[in-house]
Amino acid sequence: MKKLLVIASAFVSLTMVVSADIQASPGSTYTSGRKLGRAISNILYGFIEIPEQMVRKGDQYGRKAEWSYGIVDGTSRGLRRLGYGFYELFTFTCPTYRGTFKPPYERCGEDNRMEMNPHDGLSEFPPELGFETYYSHVRTQTW
Repeated sequence: MKKLLVIASAFVSLTMVVSADIQASPGSTYTSGRKLGRAISNILYGFIEIPEQMVRKGDQYGRKAEWSYGIVDGTSRGLRRLGYGFYELFTFTCPTYRGTFKPPYERCGEDNRMEMNPHDGLSEFPPELGFETYYSHVRTQTW
């Protein structure tokens, strides 16, 4: 009887401590469909890097840098997006980046947010001209 009581109390104490993580893993949002969408958007909208970088370099360094450095950097980034787009289009069914479907870009949003990283690398999707709409909240004032 004493053995049964010890085994039962050990079983109860172990089952109370054990808990399962029912949350989805961080990589579960990166699927082959998302990789295909990323490939198509990089191919179709990668050229938007040229005016985007022109505006960014103009704001940061001035008009002369906008029309020289901005065009060169934007063209370089646009061609990289085009290359990554075709690469991901042909391999969208295969997990190619470390066994996942994550984008293979250097320093791509290290805190898992889709944000512009204009100095260090490419964001997951091409930039938007004008107002950027990937933020779901707006700030308005009512009278």
